Order: sequence, then C-alpha cells, then structure tokens
Amino acid sequence: MPDTDNTKLLLLQSHPLFSRLNSEKLETISSLLKWKTYARGDAFGYGEGSYHKLCLLIKGKVKIADYDLTGIELVRDILTAPDIFGDLSLEGSLSPDEYAVALTAGTMVASFSTADFKKILEDHPGMALDFAHTVNKKLRKLEDRHSDLVFRDAKYRLIRFIKSWALSDGSRMGNKIILPNYLTHSDIAGVIATSRQSVNVLFNELRDSGLLFYNRKRIELNDTGTWN
Repeated sequence: MPDTDNTKLLLLQSHPLFSRLNSEKLETISSLLKWKTYARGDAFGYGEGSYHKLCLLIKGKVKIADYDLTGIELVRDILTAPDIFGDLSLEGSLSPDEYAVALTAGTMVASFSTADFKKILEDHPGMALDFAHTVNKKLRKLEDRHSDLVFRDAKYRLIRFIKSWALSDGSRMGNKIILPNYLTHSDIAGVIATSRQSVNVLFNELRDSGLLFYNRKRIELNDTGTWN
C-alpha cells in the first residue's frame, strides 16, 4: 500500500473519477479510503452482510468472477487500472459468490464503503455524472457480450476479446501488437463462455494462419489490419 499520505493523494488524483478535484477535497475523500496491495493470484471479496464496497483499481489488473450452479468459474470481466468495480449499484445487490482475483503482482486497490461513496457523490454532482457514465459503459459492454453469446460463434468471440485486450494493453512494435500474457486459457474461456480446450484449439488455428504467435509471457498479433 502507499507509504505516505502525499502518495495516496497523487494515486487518487490519477484515477479519472477524481482527477478534477482540488487537493483539499482529495484529502477529505482519501481519509475514507482503505488501501491494499495484492499479489498475483490473490482473491478477495467486496461485500459481506450489510457492508459492501466500491473499489478503485489504482494499479494492475483484476478479473471479476463468480461460480455457476455446477461450480464452474464464470469470468464476468477483466479490468485494467484505472477502473472501478465492486457494488456498482451502491445498493448491496451483489451476487454473494462474486469476487476479484489479482492478475498482476503489486495490484493496488482502494475501497470505500458504499455509504461513504454515496455521500461523496451527493457532495460532488460532477463526479456523480462521471460515475453514472462509467457504469453505463460497463452495462453496454455486458449487453454486447450477451449478444455475442447468442449470435456469434466462439472464434468470433475470441477474436473480439483479443481486439479489446489489444486496445487496453497492447503496445506496437513495428508491424506487430504485443500483449503481456497474464491470462490463462481458462480465464479466456470464462470470458467468452467456451471450454479451455476450445480456446487452445482456436489459438492454435490463429497461430497456424499467421495471425498471432503466443507463449507463456506474451502474445504477438502479426496482422495489425485484422486486430485494429
């Protein structure tokens, strides 16, 4: 976690929801936050009983997941900082099985109680609009995923997921796009609602067609026209 109050203020101000606030307001808000740094693979929740949290992803990446009735993990989303997650309704309507997993070392999360965050939004109408816009974007993304599940095959869903991944995490290197490979095939299968074996087969098809190369550390997207 951050070792000084000044560092906390700088990190908080780097998050889009808080970037327009002055130092005095940031100090007041920062005093309500609980900070924690997670190692890769650490799982954590954000709701228990009547106490629920709104979480700020300050650094790193997390996956949001829960389990279906058969005990299979369902990956709801993959998030890259800066982002928000947790009880986005602010009304305690979380699935009791929902949780987050840090995908990178040193993943940093700051959290509010939903009661504190609602009070902050009441005092800062501009932030309330930004928060509503952010949640709306997440809902549209979820609607697109549901539409893909109904109308698109697994290969289309995988290519669309990789395109989205490249937009958030990709870096250009000549005529390639390079992605850090911090997701397992099981993670990707959970996102696009197929089996790990199907993801293995589809990745091999894309590799054999020359569209990508992958190993345990990174993925190289070779035809930037396909992936843009």
